[in-house]
Amino acid sequence: MSSTILNIADAVVASLNGASFSQPFTAARRLVPTFDLPDLAALQVSVVPRSSARTASGRRDSWLDCTVDIGVQKQVAGDADADALMALTEEIAEHLSHQRLAGAPEAAWLTTATDPLIAAEHLDQQRAFTSVVSVTYRVRT
Repeated sequence: MSSTILNIADAVVASLNGASFSQPFTAARRLVPTFDLPDLAALQVSVVPRSSARTASGRRDSWLDCTVDIGVQKQVAGDADADALMALTEEIAEHLSHQRLAGAPEAAWLTTATDPLIAAEHLDQQRAFTSVVSVTYRVRT
């Protein structure tokens, strides 16, 4: 039996990699998205399964709400670079909102949130932009 949340995370990766955005990237599913500062010279887009919650939907059925985080990280030279990455983060959020994933059609989109919009401590201490889009999908089980 395969993991529902891992299937959804893989479908998010496929959806992102199959779309066009203002900046090119290749998303990857990672369980622990840690990078050394030199790794952030290139744009990193990480898809991380974050949480799942089961609630009753009837006497025998339940809903499984699966949340996947999409991290956008890159070292920046200044505010203009950070602005462009914030725009990319918004594009990713819009792309995943209000649609089913081709690779997981049983999962219905539920919510999208961006938090942190910008990790201020990363930007201040390492000149690295970090933002996280969290998308929750619902599956009937």
